[in-house]
Amino acid sequence: MVADGELRPVSRPILTAAAMRRAEAAAPVGLDLLMERAGQSLAEAALRFAGPMPALVLCGPGNNGGDGYVAARHLAKLGLDVRVATLAEPATDLARAAREQWTGRVEALATAEPAPLLIDCLFGTGLKRGLEASLASRFKALAASASLLVAADLPSGVEADSGALLSDVPAADLTLAFGALKPAHRLMPAMARMGRLVLADIGIAADSQWHEIGAPVLPAIAADAHKYSRGLVHALAGTMPGAIALSAGAAARSGAGYVRVSTSKPIAALPLAVVQTGDAKLSDPRIGCLLVGPGMGDLPQLLTLALTSHAPKVIDADAIRHVGEPARLKGQDAILTPHAGEFSALFGELPGTKAEQALAAAEASGAVIVFKGADTLVAAPDGRLGFAPPAPAWLATAGTGDVLAGIIAALRARGMPAFEAACAGVWLHGRAAERAGPTMTADDLLAHL
Repeated sequence: MVADGELRPVSRPILTAAAMRRAEAAAPVGLDLLMERAGQSLAEAALRFAGPMPALVLCGPGNNGGDGYVAARHLAKLGLDVRVATLAEPATDLARAAREQWTGRVEALATAEPAPLLIDCLFGTGLKRGLEASLASRFKALAASASLLVAADLPSGVEADSGALLSDVPAADLTLAFGALKPAHRLMPAMARMGRLVLADIGIAADSQWHEIGAPVLPAIAADAHKYSRGLVHALAGTMPGAIALSAGAAARSGAGYVRVSTSKPIAALPLAVVQTGDAKLSDPRIGCLLVGPGMGDLPQLLTLALTSHAPKVIDADAIRHVGEPARLKGQDAILTPHAGEFSALFGELPGTKAEQALAAAEASGAVIVFKGADTLVAAPDGRLGFAPPAPAWLATAGTGDVLAGIIAALRARGMPAFEAACAGVWLHGRAAERAGPTMTADDLLAHL
């Protein structure tokens, strides 16, 4: 329960295909009304996005096609020149009922002329195999001839739960998700084919432990705050001082009141506000978060030292490779930030989708897992899963992961719970990159936090 006046992060629920079917079945209204709402939402979104241009709606045989017939009817009511092209006769009762209410002409998809606005209602969340070659080719040709492509729920050819491309999927300009986002909306490679993603409320209860990471609510700074109450981040330097300098700089710019680095040699690249010490000082009860891994190199003793501390910790980069067994982290109050190679080195080749792999890793280690990539996920041992919104491709440059580790460490030190700190850090990292621009380096990213 959220108290009056209490702030909470903005996020959107994410449902698997099976969870979406359960939510639809449990809705307080019939499936026919849900389809009516979905089709009407699709028509309104397409008109607002594209303007009043001639439209061709591609309808498949299932309920996704039924949404298309409803959308066509509403577009016609709104005054658009709209045609329907069908792959086959409707195969479900709902789709047949929707087809009967469409009074316009129905053309064969194989011979339909293109239109400036193409609305894809061929296949939805139930698709498990690729489109037939002739259909895929025809769909691609119609998309290439259109000025704008709008997808209903998911672009046809996408697997809803994994984000896999089952066919060569044309990139949509707009995708309208019905009721809740699906994993594929925020998983690669499908995420890159969505275009602008909009969520339509069709009246289902989309309760889920999975969500899209939204703008966080950060801890307020108390009127009587001091540097220790705002959060002390302690970082352990290794053989590559530049990496820990990036992490410490990011922590200092992400609201930590005090950032301290244990180092055997002075690090010139550190901001003057960051304290350098030759003493590990890990028994200091004021430490709000311990950071180990960036620039650590082949010094596994640093991880061993870090694991003796009772402080919350962020374990990144080289430290992840030295963990050995995930069970070693049980009881550590840890956040791990692996990229795909580090993830595989620690957890092996886990089965399932990326979402399922991230959750399995969190359960095995007892840690919050930030599974980095173009489709970053944040998984908690209790089953919560955050899907990052799209971040700029130019984040794929050396040192940006060190910056992310420092952001998360600062938020954890400031008192945010581990899962919330990791999600907030991922969101802030992506938005800072947007501001920094495509020519940024990791150093530039610090100025935009």
